[in-house]
Amino acid sequence: MKNCLKCPEDEWSSLQRDTCNKKPTEFLSYDEALGALLAVIAIILVLTTALVLIIFLRHRETPTVRANNRTLSYLILISLILCFLCPLLFIGRPENRSCIFRQMVFGVVFSLCEACILAKTLIVVLAFKAREPNCKYKSWLPVKIPSLVIVLCLSAQLILCVTWLLSSPPFLEFNSTDSVEKIFLECNENSKTAFYCMLGFLSFLACLSFFVAFKARNLPDRFNETKWITFSMMIFLSVWLSFLPAYLNTKGKYMVSVEIFAILSSSAAVLVCMFLPKCCTVLLKREINTKKYLTVKKETSKLK
Repeated sequence: MKNCLKCPEDEWSSLQRDTCNKKPTEFLSYDEALGALLAVIAIILVLTTALVLIIFLRHRETPTVRANNRTLSYLILISLILCFLCPLLFIGRPENRSCIFRQMVFGVVFSLCEACILAKTLIVVLAFKAREPNCKYKSWLPVKIPSLVIVLCLSAQLILCVTWLLSSPPFLEFNSTDSVEKIFLECNENSKTAFYCMLGFLSFLACLSFFVAFKARNLPDRFNETKWITFSMMIFLSVWLSFLPAYLNTKGKYMVSVEIFAILSSSAAVLVCMFLPKCCTVLLKREINTKKYLTVKKETSKLK
């Protein structure tokens, strides 16, 4: 006991208690089952979204695709592809550069997706307002409303991210305090306030889209997709509300896995809820994907 020496923080005593050995480092790697599984799921979802985009492009002149601004549908699908690619930045040995950019890329890409969804929802509501005579919204619908919403939302999120980057940028941390036997290689957000502000802004956009879509869910339109937007935003918010306690109560690679799972599941909810019904109509129910069918439906509803 007189000659006992304490090992440094990055080392651990051997079983014989006669030497100090380097502690193993732990991070979410492509070489382990968990990291490989998440990466495979992300790639599958990327390919699935790309396939949906191809279907929409090939059937771009059909009523189902043209309804409620097809350009925004393309933008949402492209942003979803980027969302599914984001987890690949979280897998692998973290570095200072990847720590800085992965949260920023995640925040900006998700803001683009949610801004497009919000713009799409607003167009549905304003389209019914524009049917009224002498409506001032008619000239705004085609371009101005979507562009304005997307630019404002992206600008706000970019300001938050740039402020975070300039004031307290994330950095690589060798965390040896949470475990005595290993060192966690993880990205320290440095400013929890900035991180939660970024998530809070995403939640604000999702809540706004949910509120507008919920108000417009009963509008009389055969291709009114606000019901699906409402459902997708409800799942989106549920995922991220459950993310916070899980994220705060995990350490190391499992903390990163929780965030990746939240990114993939919330993006998949948007893809399935908003685009799966349309794909089924385009591919499997071609008899109702016609202008004639839409006209008959409208005339029938007027008679009733």
